Amino acid sequence: MTPPAGDRDPAHTPVRPVRVLLCDDHAVVRAGLLALLSSAHGIEVIGEAGDGEEAVALAAALRPDVVLMDLQLGSGIDGIEATRRIAGLPERAAEGEAERADGRDVERDAAGRSAAGRDATGRGATGRGAPHVLVLTTYDTDADINRAIEAGATGYLLKAERPEELFSAIRAAAAGRSTLSAPVAHRVLAQMRSPRPGLTDRELDILGQLARGLSNREIARALFISEATVKTHLGRIYDKLGVDTRAGAVSVAKEQRLLP
Repeated sequence: MTPPAGDRDPAHTPVRPVRVLLCDDHAVVRAGLLALLSSAHGIEVIGEAGDGEEAVALAAALRPDVVLMDLQLGSGIDGIEATRRIAGLPERAAEGEAERADGRDVERDAAGRSAAGRDATGRGATGRGAPHVLVLTTYDTDADINRAIEAGATGYLLKAERPEELFSAIRAAAAGRSTLSAPVAHRVLAQMRSPRPGLTDRELDILGQLARGLSNREIARALFISEATVKTHLGRIYDKLGVDTRAGAVSVAKEQRLLP
C-alpha cells in the first residue's frame, strides 16, 4: 500500500537524472562523452547531435536539462548561434509531457485547460524553460568566451578538464548555476579588470578588407573613404588588437574570431 504523501520518506523519493544532449561534430568525441557520462551517477544522455541545426531541433523536441555544446561544428551554424537559438526556445509545460510521449490524449475541461494544467497557450502551471547550454570546447579566446556568454551559455568548460569537473559542471548547469574552467574564469576576470576597447563597425569593415589582402588605396575605394581615413582607422585597430603590422592584425582577428 502506498503511504500518504505526507508520510513518505524524502530520502527514498526518486530523483530524476539530469538529462543531457550532446552536440559535437566528431562522432568519436560524442562516443567518448557518451561512455564517460554513462559512468556518472544521476546523468543520462538522451540524444546526440552532429551539427548546430540538429542540436537546436533535438533540444526543442527532447527538452534536455543541459545541452553540452562544442563551438566549432563544421558546416552550418556554429555552437554560438546554436546556443543562442536554444537559449531562446519558448517555455514548455513540464507537466503532461509523459502523456504526450505515450501518445495518450489529454482531456480538456470546460475552462479550456488540460488535465495536466496547461492553458490554451500550451504553458503549464509548472513550466519548463529553455535547456541550459554548457559549452565544452578546446577554445578559450576572449572572443569565443564573450560570444558564448552573450549568446546565453550557462557555463564554459574546456575539454582538458577532469571528468569529475565535467560531471559537477553538468549538475550545476542543470540547476541554473554558472561554471567556468579556471583558465576561462581568469580571462573573464582579466577582461573585467582591464577591458580592451571593442572594434567599431567601420574598423571591422576595414579589418575585413585587410584580410582580403587589399592595399590602403583599394580599401578606401571599396568603402568610399579617403586613404587618410583608412590609415587613421588602421592605427586604432593596431592599438586595440595589440599589434603593429597588417599581418598581425589579421592573425589576431582570426584568433579572436572577429572576421566572418
